[in-house]
Amino acid sequence: MHTVWKGAISFGLVHVPVKMFTATEDKDISLRMIHKPCGSPIAYVRRCPNCDVEAGWDDIIKGYEYEKGRYVLFEKDELEQLAGEKSHTIQILDFVALEEIDPVYFQKTYYLSPDQAGGNAYGLLLQAMADTGKIGVAKVSIRSKSSLAAIRVIDNCLAMETIFFPDEIRSISHVPGLPESVNVNEKELTMAKLLIEQLSTPFEPTKYTDDYRANMLEAINNKVAGQEIRVAPQQEQTNVLDLMAALQASLDAAKLPPGGVGLDTGAGKAVAGAGTPADAATAADQPVVKPRKPRTKKPKATEIS
Repeated sequence: MHTVWKGAISFGLVHVPVKMFTATEDKDISLRMIHKPCGSPIAYVRRCPNCDVEAGWDDIIKGYEYEKGRYVLFEKDELEQLAGEKSHTIQILDFVALEEIDPVYFQKTYYLSPDQAGGNAYGLLLQAMADTGKIGVAKVSIRSKSSLAAIRVIDNCLAMETIFFPDEIRSISHVPGLPESVNVNEKELTMAKLLIEQLSTPFEPTKYTDDYRANMLEAINNKVAGQEIRVAPQQEQTNVLDLMAALQASLDAAKLPPGGVGLDTGAGKAVAGAGTPADAATAADQPVVKPRKPRTKKPKATEIS
């Protein structure tokens, strides 16, 4: 992995030297723009319309348009100073429970590894966070951009998730067409809950694949080999007006998938005998007992010299 950032995690008076690595990779298939008449790739040129010359990177700075056609300009070092890039510190501000952060806030994941002689401090922070079940909310600057971040434990590694600031999250009230109130049929609701239970299963990310990328790679290989691309016709979709019938058909399909074997889920087994809405209601009304979390004492601040 390529190191994208070096610095330290700071909480209290403790500094943990770390190196940062990108945890994810974009596997989208990149397609070039091609000039159709001759087959040459289209080049993007940085050109100044006023001077009518191509601009090199050394001649380019960044600016903010505060009025139409008027800009305030910033040099690279000015932007780095404003962003606090030179501090190279992931400063943990608070420790919170992971479930308190809505997934809409998360942006990108990075892995953090101990750097230099920071192995002991790294291991201490990792174990303390694992034992308490807490994550750290921090501030960090990466590539001249300030961001909030969540520091958490993944297996035996500290990971950092950059997260949006609250004012970067659009309000749900701005979403058009949302119903002011929800009125549902109780029988339909019972069957919908039963269908959700039938389709519930532990999360296994390896079973989900990017079908578009697989199809695209196959088409590329076929074209390279000079073969004709054949696309299977899409199945015609019909609008189901009877919601109850659609729910019942979905339940039947969930219980008996191709091959005649029902879904092997704990939820499915619990309600497998529910064949009518009344039976489903009885199963849905069963109380769910959640295990109590053990109490953990808040660790005192530790200073490592």
